[in-house]
Amino acid sequence: MAKVGKKYAEAAKLFDKYKQYDVTEAIDILKKMDTAKFDETVELAVNLNVDPKYADQQVRGALVLPHGIGKSKTVLVFAQGDKEKEAQAAGADYVGADDLIEKIKGGWLDFDVAIATPNMMGKVGRLGKILGPKGLMPNPKVGTVTMDVTKAVSESKAGKVEYRTDKAGNIHSPIGKKSFDADKLVENLTTLVDTLIKVKPSGAKGQYIKSITVSSTMGPGIHINQYSIKGAVKEEK
Repeated sequence: MAKVGKKYAEAAKLFDKYKQYDVTEAIDILKKMDTAKFDETVELAVNLNVDPKYADQQVRGALVLPHGIGKSKTVLVFAQGDKEKEAQAAGADYVGADDLIEKIKGGWLDFDVAIATPNMMGKVGRLGKILGPKGLMPNPKVGTVTMDVTKAVSESKAGKVEYRTDKAGNIHSPIGKKSFDADKLVENLTTLVDTLIKVKPSGAKGQYIKSITVSSTMGPGIHINQYSIKGAVKEEK
């Protein structure tokens, strides 16, 4: 068994790792944990009964959580002309075209979100091997390839999160900071789970949600009873 830190071990004593807790109880337990000296990010992991290698079982999208995620993202926009000015006015941290593309080719990746207008994608597409593995490639499915750069920048700054299943059908996403009020974390969590259910792919069969786990950056994962998430799992019953 791998060794864990003292604080992690103490936190693990606050709950039964084999039990599924009501969502409010799970968040309360998490907030009681003394696992780090900094304000940890609260992460949600949802295991879905899908096989992403099939087109009709892929789950991907983005949403703005009701209370944000407690972090201001650095936003880059590929745009020219009026759209460049629009992005700057919306609060984008970096705006440009060929200059930014060349900078990224040189290894610069000091941003969290990349947005592009559709007419820029012919050039931006050449950065696929660099931006793709980092999850930074603009994509119309998550609203980062758009002519409405004001909305895209504003949502990203407000705490928009992207979700996408990995090879095992897991979704991992931040839902806020540990310092958030418990009810805000519960609402963010519920909103994300509700969204995942609404985008349930046509190819998903049987019980769609297999498990839900919440944890902080340095803490252990707490299993959540999905049926305790009010209004979010009606079709799972």
